Amino acid sequence: MEDVALLQALRKGDETAFAQLIDHYQASLQRLAMTFVSSHAVAEEVVQDTWIGVLEGIDRFEERSSLKTWIFRILTNQAKTRGMRERRNAPLSPLGYSTEEEPETPAVDPSRFHTAGYWVDHWKSLPRYWDDETPERLFLSKEGLAQIEKAISALPQTQRQVITLRDMEGLTAVEVCNILSIAETNQRVLLHRARSHVRRALEQYLDEGDAQS
Repeated sequence: MEDVALLQALRKGDETAFAQLIDHYQASLQRLAMTFVSSHAVAEEVVQDTWIGVLEGIDRFEERSSLKTWIFRILTNQAKTRGMRERRNAPLSPLGYSTEEEPETPAVDPSRFHTAGYWVDHWKSLPRYWDDETPERLFLSKEGLAQIEKAISALPQTQRQVITLRDMEGLTAVEVCNILSIAETNQRVLLHRARSHVRRALEQYLDEGDAQS
């Protein structure tokens, strides 16, 4: 119902409603744009182009999805265009691939599993039990949030996009598939890999903190 009322106000040209929309989604759009492009300045331009797209397209919005999903979809289209332009000009690494296309790495370090004997493929060192230092607790601290954002920024691009939309913006799997134009299976695999990498980075961060204490 909030979407309906807001949509009606936007279609009437209500500037207050549009300002509220910007206040509500600006930070989220900026965060998502940064998963496609390499600088804050370009991300800001993408977000600005997105708001222009919202204004120009609001009368054509068919309400087949939520207003939020529609706005994020516009952002994604704008960002993909800018991202492709950036990649055409991106330098290649010595291995021959673009710096935006790093090869996939295992979600869990293979060295943590036994490779022979009765316990082959079983844990050699179990993941630590985090008790009061779970990711949820870390989210509540400024330092913890900084570590999570750092871990997410180190992920391959598509993993960054999926985990940003799912875990930071709270969108459903269906919404993410719609926004990024990916299959449900692909979305699930990317999210699992992203969460595994972030959890491993946080585990390492906590272990280092224990070693220093």
